[in-house]
Amino acid sequence: MSRSLTFRKSFLTLGVALPLMAGTALAQTPPATPATPATSPAAVPAVDPAKVIARVNGVDITEGDLAIASEDPALQMPNVPEEQKRELLTGYMIDLKLGAKAAEAAKVGSSAEFARKLAYNRDKTLLDEYLDQESKKAVTPEAARKLYDETVKSVPAEQEVRARHILVENEDEAKKIAARVKGGEDFAKVAGEVSKDPGSKTDGGDLGFFTKDRMVEPFAEAAFKLEPGQISDPVKSQFGWHVIKVEEKRTKPAPSFDETKDQVETYLARKAQQDLIMGLRKNAKIERLDDKGNLVEQKQP
Repeated sequence: MSRSLTFRKSFLTLGVALPLMAGTALAQTPPATPATPATSPAAVPAVDPAKVIARVNGVDITEGDLAIASEDPALQMPNVPEEQKRELLTGYMIDLKLGAKAAEAAKVGSSAEFARKLAYNRDKTLLDEYLDQESKKAVTPEAARKLYDETVKSVPAEQEVRARHILVENEDEAKKIAARVKGGEDFAKVAGEVSKDPGSKTDGGDLGFFTKDRMVEPFAEAAFKLEPGQISDPVKSQFGWHVIKVEEKRTKPAPSFDETKDQVETYLARKAQQDLIMGLRKNAKIERLDDKGNLVEQKQP
């Protein structure tokens, strides 16, 4: 596995594990969006959430209402232009106000089932907001940089090579090509003339830098045994016969902080949410009942 991929997985693994570790509460509540750096006021003008953008039978619809609607997962419109999206959301808010008023008149909200749904949605919104607030406290520039630096130190160094190859269909042809390039012919020129690999042929057979796990085993074993400037004997893989030339060897550099910043912040946010939920569970008296109303032994989370 490449060092870059290992580095990223060290952050992403927690993103998969957290909902499972936290149990039902987090499984039912999507993780709050990780905190992101504030956008420059010059780039995005501040919007007054109290500003009225429409009225329905005298009831105001504000910029704040529109902002809340835009965060609804059911109302996401990623491919719709912003101006059109705003118009659609405003129309939706108008319909929502009209429909809600009509539902009130029809006494839809008087049933016990409605009360349960209202209580559930209130609890869910409260938890979402609480998780969001706590995760934003955890995602600071200092915490992100510290986590990045610690992870860089913990990821083992990994070798990679930059190589060229020439791919042909049979061993006899590969032996002839190996003799040509070992005899002094320009490897890149020969690759451009005879290689059957369309992906690298136009680049003189150049495959760029790769780690051992990125290539099929016979090819990788041969390439990593060579020193820069050396050319292999013919190597067979499921793709055909290869002649390989190693250009460079190096220790794979770790991805930069900027490249992994999103993963770092996601990790910090989810970790904060997990710690919050697990702390609440630890300090709570939780009882579960079976279908007969008897207490079920509570397992530790």
